[in-house]
Amino acid sequence: MSASEPHIRVEDLTMAYGSYVLQRDLTFTVNRADIFIIMGGSGCGKSTLLRHLVGLKEPAKGRVLYGATDFWGSEPQERDRIMRGIGILYQSGALWSSMTLAENIALPLREYTRLGAGEIQDIVALKLALVGLAGFEDYYPSEISGGMKKRAGLARAMALDPEILFFDEPSAGLDPVSARQLDDLILELRDSLGSTIVIVTHELASIFAIGSNSVFLDPETKTMIAGGNPRQLLQETRDPKVRTFLTRGEQ
Repeated sequence: MSASEPHIRVEDLTMAYGSYVLQRDLTFTVNRADIFIIMGGSGCGKSTLLRHLVGLKEPAKGRVLYGATDFWGSEPQERDRIMRGIGILYQSGALWSSMTLAENIALPLREYTRLGAGEIQDIVALKLALVGLAGFEDYYPSEISGGMKKRAGLARAMALDPEILFFDEPSAGLDPVSARQLDDLILELRDSLGSTIVIVTHELASIFAIGSNSVFLDPETKTMIAGGNPRQLLQETRDPKVRTFLTRGEQ
């Protein structure tokens, strides 16, 4: 399967809250095995775009296609099928505080599969090992660090072996070393599992370290003003807004 094969296509998308338009005319493609960055200044609609992509908010206009399937134009059963192939890592990790790490990761397996207890236990151990948390099954979220919580949240996002992973500000609240370790883990997972990864972030170190493709949302014009590999954008863009964002004004 070619890495350049489209996995998600966004066509002429408008995001709005009532009569207030947040972004309009968004058209871009996320290819298979991309690490795709959604970036832009504060208030531009990055997290709202993520909500449109993962089925939490219907667009005011336009289409989101998974392969050849129009997500919002499909029947609920088809949307559910697509959602089963998606994993989400929320900004906070969103772990259940009353559950151990093993119980958190087992939850989607118990809810959406018919696997036995032993099989679920084996999968939980595997997912924790993949994110560097082997042996932490019986720990509660309050007993581990912020970086470990993010990795545990990632293990849960991978529980059902999704084709696509969505991350909302995964490095938020992490120190530089933990953030870099999470970036390295994301790269390892993409390379070993072939996952397509979509990330909302404003962290330049992460954008340049792992991003292979991107879209840049502008809050003033209310549309996308750039897209492509972030490192190439830094070298080639003539748009002052994009350059200022990618250099933090240090040109």
